[in-house]
Amino acid sequence: MSDIDFEDEARASRARQEADPDPEVGGIAVDRLRSIIERIERLEEERKALANDIKDIYAEAKSAGFDVKVVRQLISLRKKEPAEVEEQETLLDLYKRALGM
Repeated sequence: MSDIDFEDEARASRARQEADPDPEVGGIAVDRLRSIIERIERLEEERKALANDIKDIYAEAKSAGFDVKVVRQLISLRKKEPAEVEEQETLLDLYKRALGM
């Protein structure tokens, strides 16, 4: 193929992309992919901001005299079902008694 053929093909490809609202490259819908990537990036930024906010709240709890490790444990417990919490507490008590604690 000559350079002229490559240039013609490139022009034709650009024309197809401009005419098609969702152009494909190698079978991939470019606009859809870009949209997905950009949404994920925005959510990652939001997650980072939320993580910083949570870190600030833990610092606030610590400055207020609360034990942050215990606060984290409480949050973990609140996420679980009551039956699961009870089972874990029963096992912990059993294991502690077995070790003479």
